[in-house]
Amino acid sequence: MKKKILLGLVLAFLAVQFVRPEKNLSPAPSRTDLLALHPPPAEVKRLLQVGCYDCHSDNTRYPWYAELQPLGWWLAQHVRDGKRELNLSSFGELSPKKQASKLEEMVDVISRREMPLESYTITHRDAVFTEAQVKELNGWLEGLRDKVAPE
Repeated sequence: MKKKILLGLVLAFLAVQFVRPEKNLSPAPSRTDLLALHPPPAEVKRLLQVGCYDCHSDNTRYPWYAELQPLGWWLAQHVRDGKRELNLSSFGELSPKKQASKLEEMVDVISRREMPLESYTITHRDAVFTEAQVKELNGWLEGLRDKVAPE
């Protein structure tokens, strides 16, 4: 009986490997992408790419385990949720006021260390920012906020 249950579980695991979510990969960067519209210094660009763009853009760098279901499904949902909150690939489509608001939210969640998520940084160690990196990134974001929607 235990062998049949184990065999059933193994077969179910193998079967779900064929049900894959669509990958979040666009063919080319968008003209409305934050980095295209407002090119940052090299280090700020790197921080945004490693800490924000996987979940908040149209291009995700997928880890090897994204090929294993149900982890792939979980990651796909996580990316959909992230893009629904903020999609940096379509940042330029927002009004200046909305852009400033999103930039302020980014500064806030980065300062409080709510982003990048801990579940993300466990496997993406390059997204664990030092205090100096947080300060540099947030300084650029605040300057951009003041540029896109001056008071």
